[in-house]
Amino acid sequence: MRVLSLLCLGLLLLAVSSAPASAATLTPKEQLGKEIFFDKISSPDWMSCAKCHGPSVGFTGPNPAINAHGAVYNGAVPQRFGNRKPPSAAYATTAPNFHYDPTEGIFVGGNFWDGRATGDHLGNPAADQALGPFLNPVEQNNPSKRAVLEQIASSQYAGLWEPVWGSPLTYETDADVAMNYDRVGLSIAAYEGSSEVNAFTSKYDYWLKGEASLTDKEQWGMALFEGKANCAACHPAPLFTDYTYDNLGTPINPFNPWYSMNEVYLDDGSVINPEGGSWIDPGLGGYLATLPESYFSDMGLVKAVVVAENWGKHKVPTLRNVDKRPSSEYTKAYLHNGTFTSLKRVIDFYNTRDIGKWPPPEVPQNVNTDELGNLGLTRAEVNAVLAFLGTLSDGYIPDRPFNTAAEFMGDATRPVQLSLRSGNPARAHDAGTRFELALARAGHVELALFDARGRMVRRICSEALGPGRHEYRWDGTTSRGELAPRGVYFAVLRSGDAKDVRRVIWLR
Repeated sequence: MRVLSLLCLGLLLLAVSSAPASAATLTPKEQLGKEIFFDKISSPDWMSCAKCHGPSVGFTGPNPAINAHGAVYNGAVPQRFGNRKPPSAAYATTAPNFHYDPTEGIFVGGNFWDGRATGDHLGNPAADQALGPFLNPVEQNNPSKRAVLEQIASSQYAGLWEPVWGSPLTYETDADVAMNYDRVGLSIAAYEGSSEVNAFTSKYDYWLKGEASLTDKEQWGMALFEGKANCAACHPAPLFTDYTYDNLGTPINPFNPWYSMNEVYLDDGSVINPEGGSWIDPGLGGYLATLPESYFSDMGLVKAVVVAENWGKHKVPTLRNVDKRPSSEYTKAYLHNGTFTSLKRVIDFYNTRDIGKWPPPEVPQNVNTDELGNLGLTRAEVNAVLAFLGTLSDGYIPDRPFNTAAEFMGDATRPVQLSLRSGNPARAHDAGTRFELALARAGHVELALFDARGRMVRRICSEALGPGRHEYRWDGTTSRGELAPRGVYFAVLRSGDAKDVRRVIWLR
């Protein structure tokens, strides 16, 4: 069982997002990242990041025809396919750097299904991940980092580069190429961390702040999610993932075109998948097998043992946007290989894997038998869980308009404003996060941090302040001096009748 506790739900007078994704205001860096994300930077030049990470389905695979069969998307060279379905880019920036938790004896964090985007290179797993597809011959197939930079330099948005990074986009020397290519990844990660991608605009989020009501069926499903269905053991609210790795006993997806990549070649004449139909997805264990012995011995571990223990495990994804689709008829693919094309079928698999007639697991060792396999859910209970999962899709529009819009939109005419200048997510090794208060007039000011239940975690400021800017820092500790659990918190600023709210993602 995971040690990450479920952040329980309760009455909350806090804003989770200041505006829907369509109305999000992007910073210059976020806008640059967005332009790159949607630009066709590939060879041949027809493939963008968005081809595999479409906004309409929560920034994962957006093609229903592909999702209905192999679920793996072809690259810029159409005959070439990878081995796994696209992970969601939404909420990917909330993942901590890949690391080993010695208390639990498990690996946590990182991006990609196997964790290989560790964050060690750029300090951000999403930024590390963003750099991979550009040079991958079965994805965007660019011949070099310089080729990527050349395409950006010739684009219509190239003028954004110097204001964002403080120097022109150059690639004359190897050092210039290395530095600016890294900046490409950081720009994309900035966009992926923006309120346009991590929108927090689901029905669940509006319910948290009292702007929407869950139906009886949805509330029943939420209770089952936290209880009998045991979903919250690996998908705790509010981000609905614990960033760990698991082998669910997932069957192979026989339609995955990767199994025929033993007949497709790269430009250098090498075959893409020499193992063909006999290939077994090693997941996290496969990535760990590429690391040196010293990586494990430095932690007092034995490489062969750790690799075997993690063979076939894949990253636990967020369930936010898990059922986001343009229509109810639109097909999405689920799990790391897209073997299931219905969310209800996924729930059925979790419920009856060990007592039903399901295909055997692709990797029989390390299968999770503690948290799924024989849950005992009735058909009505399965449908209730499905209904609750439907409340996690961004883009929900409340039945009634906001009657406190200025409170959540940061109206510039209000006497008190609050902004987070250090960015999200906040981490302990970054010395927490900084709050900058802008007061139009003097007054008594209170700034406090609350958790998802609405409980105060830390009072940061309570004093009379003059007009102007004031800075405070939260180091991640509670009022008792303990390090706060990771999750989503809410900074609330009050002065007289005015107040402002900002969300803080705390990753420890």
